[in-house]
Amino acid sequence: MAAMSIRLSDDEMQRLESLAARTGRSKTFYVREAIREHLTELEERYWADDVIDRWEGSDRETRPASALWAELDA
Repeated sequence: MAAMSIRLSDDEMQRLESLAARTGRSKTFYVREAIREHLTELEERYWADDVIDRWEGSDRETRPASALWAELDA
């Protein structure tokens, strides 16, 4: 397992400390949970942004989805 350091705002740290105290779990537990919960979503979001950027940088032409579906049904 690797270690890393992060900076949190005072408010974020206070909320994290409060949650950890209320539940008896560590702050690290909740940071790991937040990463596990959202990492896939972030990967997908930035993958989609990359695809859009590559498409816009290409010389490909766009067409309506209805034309594509009609072509695929043919």
